[in-house]
Amino acid sequence: MARGHQKIQSQQKNAKKQADIKKSKGHDQKAAAKAALVYTCTVCRTQMPDPKTFKQHFESKHPKSPLPPELVDVEA
Repeated sequence: MARGHQKIQSQQKNAKKQADIKKSKGHDQKAAAKAALVYTCTVCRTQMPDPKTFKQHFESKHPKSPLPPELVDVEA
């Protein structure tokens, strides 16, 4: 087992190695996709990425429900 200065060097080397591994993995696609879903349907709680898609969804899936105020001026 390493002691003293050798132990510290070993810990620093391992920390650098772990950081390089983490950096090489890149970003998590699932987390990025989930972050892009910013609009949530008030009726069925489905998430959508943009207001145009949200309005299309609302008009096709919930035609009897009144349109939410944030979708009134959006063109589909």
